[in-house]
Amino acid sequence: MRIVLVCNAGMSTSVLVQKMQKVAAEKGIEADIAAYSVEVLEDLISKEKIDCVLVGPQIRHMRPNIEKVVNGRAPVALIDMKHYGTINGEAVLKQAVELKL
Repeated sequence: MRIVLVCNAGMSTSVLVQKMQKVAAEKGIEADIAAYSVEVLEDLISKEKIDCVLVGPQIRHMRPNIEKVVNGRAPVALIDMKHYGTINGEAVLKQAVELKL
């Protein structure tokens, strides 16, 4: 499963990505999880199969543009601000898995 987290510069979600990767490994979930800046999303989605795109709450206002770029190739959802703020990798991974179903 390929999970992409999108934020402003691609760095603020790196700790969350690490937590998500740890939980995925513990639960035996095969997941390729990475964070990117919104600027590289169009190039990324045109070259790779992505199973879901999670948008950081700090750029929630950009969701309509992100959905336009993704153009139905993957589900797009906002990361819950509470889960983002507490770096709850388990909850955000669960969200991604549920989006894929």
